[in-house]
Amino acid sequence: MNKKNYAGIDDQYAKLDNAKIVLIPVPYDGTSTWQKGADKGPKAFLEASENMELYDIETETEVYKQGVFLADPITESSSPEAMVEAVHKTVKSYIKKNKFVTTFGGEHSISIGTIRAFNESFDNITVLQLDAHADLRKSYQGSACNHACALYEASQTTNLIQVGIRSMDAIETTVMDEDKTYFAHEMADDDSWMDNAIDQMTDNVYITIDLDVFDPSICPSTGTPEPGGLLWYETLDFLRQVFEEKNVVGFDIVELCPNEYAKASDFLAAKLYYKLLTYKFLNEDADEDFESNFNAMTSSIHKFSKFEDDDDI
Repeated sequence: MNKKNYAGIDDQYAKLDNAKIVLIPVPYDGTSTWQKGADKGPKAFLEASENMELYDIETETEVYKQGVFLADPITESSSPEAMVEAVHKTVKSYIKKNKFVTTFGGEHSISIGTIRAFNESFDNITVLQLDAHADLRKSYQGSACNHACALYEASQTTNLIQVGIRSMDAIETTVMDEDKTYFAHEMADDDSWMDNAIDQMTDNVYITIDLDVFDPSICPSTGTPEPGGLLWYETLDFLRQVFEEKNVVGFDIVELCPNEYAKASDFLAAKLYYKLLTYKFLNEDADEDFESNFNAMTSSIHKFSKFEDDDDI
C-alpha cells in the first residue's frame, strides 16, 4: 500500500502533530471462511476517498480541516493472535497521544484489538456493533481471534449493543444479551429501536461497523453479504444521534471486500468514514484543541493486562 495523505488532503492537515484524527489501515484477511479479499479493503477505501468530494452538504462543513493522519498499515499476519496484539498495541499508543483513533480493516477480527485498547483507556465503555452477524463465538477453527469471535471479548468486558443482526449460530444465543440485540427483522417494524438502543448506552461509546450490516443492494462488496440489511439514510440518522448524545471515543469499519468492476461499495465505505468524522467534530472549530478524555490512570488489571503495552510507535 503506497503511503499518501488520506483523501489527498494537503500536508498541513495530514501531519501527526497537527492532526486530531488518526486513521490506521489493517489489511488483514487471515481467518475469513468464504470470500477472501478483505485485506484489499483499506487500499480500495483509500483510493475511493481520494476521489470523494470533501465538502459535506448535510452539515456544510469540511471535517478534513481538523487534520487526519494516515498511519502506516499494520501488516502483522503471522497468526490471528499476533495481529490482534499488534492492533491493540498500535491503537493504544495513538490514544495516549490524545488522538481520535479510527481503524479500517480488513476482516472483523481486527476489532478485537481495537476494542481491547479502548476498553483499557476509557471508563464504562459501550461497544456499539453494526453488523449482519453476531460474531459471538468464544473460539472458532482453533482461535479466539477468528472473525467469528470478533465481539465475544466485548460481550464479556463491555456494554455491548448489537444492531442489524440477521445471521448467527445457535451456540451464540448462550452468550448474546437479547435485551441489547436489535435484530434486523424486528427493527423493520419498530420505530423506537434507535431511541431504545441509545438509552442503553453509557456515556463513552466505541463503534464497530461491519459493512455487511448494509443491505447488499447498496453494499454488495463484503465477504458475507446478507439480505435484509440497513439502508443509507436510516443508518446515518441513527449514527448522528449517537454522536450527538454520547461521547464517541473511536470507531472502526471492516469487511470491505472490493470488486474491481463495481466501485459503489468502496465509495459507500469512504463516505461513511467521512460522515462519522463529520458527526464527531460537527461543533468543534479546527483550531480548538482536541481532548479525547481517555483515562490515563485506568488500570488494565482485569482488562487483559497480560498483553504487551508498548508505546514506542
